[in-house]
Amino acid sequence: MSKTDTTETERRADEAAGAQLSTAPVEDRGESVIGGPTLGIVGWVRWFWRQLTSMRVALILLFMLSLGAVPGSLIPQTGVDEIKAQAFKDAHETLTPLYEKLQFFDVYSSVWFSAIYILLFVSLIGCIVPRSWQFVGQIRSRPPGAPKRLDRLPAYTTWRTGAEPEQVHEAALTLLKGRRFRAHTAGNAIAAEKGYLREAGNLAFHVALIVMLVAFAWGQLFKSEGGKLIVEGDGFSNTLTQYDDFKSGSQFGIDELEPFSFKLDAFDGTYEKNGPQRGTPRTFEAKVSYSEGGADKKAVIRVNEPLKVGDSKVYLIAHGYAPAVTVKDGSGKVVFHGAVPLLPVDNNITSTGAIKVMDGYRDKNGKKEQLGFQAFFVPTFAGAGKGTMFSQFPGLDFPVMALTGFHGDLRVDSGLPQNVYQLDKSKMKQFTDASGNKLAQRLLPGETMTLPGGAGSITFEKDVKEWASFQISQQPGNGLALTGAIAAIAGLTGSLFIQRRRVWVRAVRGEDGVTVVEMAGLGRSESAKLPEELGDLAVALTADAPPAPEADPEDVPEPAEEPAEDPAPSGEADK
Repeated sequence: MSKTDTTETERRADEAAGAQLSTAPVEDRGESVIGGPTLGIVGWVRWFWRQLTSMRVALILLFMLSLGAVPGSLIPQTGVDEIKAQAFKDAHETLTPLYEKLQFFDVYSSVWFSAIYILLFVSLIGCIVPRSWQFVGQIRSRPPGAPKRLDRLPAYTTWRTGAEPEQVHEAALTLLKGRRFRAHTAGNAIAAEKGYLREAGNLAFHVALIVMLVAFAWGQLFKSEGGKLIVEGDGFSNTLTQYDDFKSGSQFGIDELEPFSFKLDAFDGTYEKNGPQRGTPRTFEAKVSYSEGGADKKAVIRVNEPLKVGDSKVYLIAHGYAPAVTVKDGSGKVVFHGAVPLLPVDNNITSTGAIKVMDGYRDKNGKKEQLGFQAFFVPTFAGAGKGTMFSQFPGLDFPVMALTGFHGDLRVDSGLPQNVYQLDKSKMKQFTDASGNKLAQRLLPGETMTLPGGAGSITFEKDVKEWASFQISQQPGNGLALTGAIAAIAGLTGSLFIQRRRVWVRAVRGEDGVTVVEMAGLGRSESAKLPEELGDLAVALTADAPPAPEADPEDVPEPAEEPAEDPAPSGEADK
């Protein structure tokens, strides 16, 4: 082949190599195509699956899930407190349309949060399944044989011993197995490995995340949660009609409500009276009698100490005062009598509310009307002329109630929902006296406010009861979520603090007949404990393979000098 042909062949080879590396289109039989193979539908599906099941994407999705939960914590959720969510909407008219489009008022049921949740679930499963099979294969396999040059490993030691190589190997095998190494004889060395729980902890952590996700989904689908305000002496039966508010998961059935009932016997709340901690609650507990399976029992419900009945838990979440009042019409007939729960507005239980008389009231002319009283209650009044009417202490030391009376139509039959603590005054008029002054009066327990023109009266009874608000919930996924959280912490601890490492022990007979022992260690990550552990193993092994004494240099015979060969004559060398 000529030099010109060789140059042309090399040029063509360079062009072919350049064409393989280039992404520019090349001409192939008159058609312009893109260099490299096309993926096709199956290829794109495989590529997408590999990306989704990578650890990088799983971490990104976990971060997105945590980030997506932030609006659910900062913005009132409709499913948790509809009244609070509506108040937020009324106060932020500009942001509300944007938040509604982004589903920020119902984050955990939104499309985007559910998508992240499902993708994370699939990603974790796709990560765990192949890694689990790999881990099983590692457990079933034996540690690899020793490298040829042990002295190149990061942890290494050697010594000479008078023991036989077989004795050293046997002693090393017994020692390593006693230290919970997986060890076996591989060629002329002992190979051992330890720290498989690191990968087991890593897998346990990811499995625990899946368990927690399943528990969260299960709890959302099958949960039920309702609230009930109960005044001392009143009771509750766990049926749907007894709840003040109730919400449940999409898969929850009403027949799954736990059959039980309870009665609030008394509420005990005591407070610190002196010092800088004045007003701080000391005891906060509700004494109840409950019935379960036909048996009557008693219990005390405290904060974070719920009453457990079957799969249901009864939590104590709030309390307040319910002053007892008696309302009479113009003829002296009692048209209303009972304790009225009022809503606390501060830590000293300054309370506000409404008293509604919807039926039975007739004015002095016999005309049917409805009455409404705006009530403002303080359990400890500072006294007239000693400041505004706000409570000075949460205990019942000096109770006072201010009442403002209205008459007309409460609009309870309008079909629109009403707040039980507020009056709809759009169809009502305030009582006025003969001079045209609006009727409003402060009452002490036992005092009566007379309505003008002989329209009747309202009496603040001396009996001031307390009420407690309870949350009755069934969340079947809580135990599973707790198990997953504990397993996640245990797995994460194992994956962080357990080190995967390998140890090799080789014993061979030297040229002088003395056995040379080599020990080396290798870890998955650099750790100062590996040399320490190898040194400890070496010290333990010297009990069965003690170091041989060093030979005295004077006793070592010098090698004999070989006689120098005479150079061959040049003629013989040529021959």
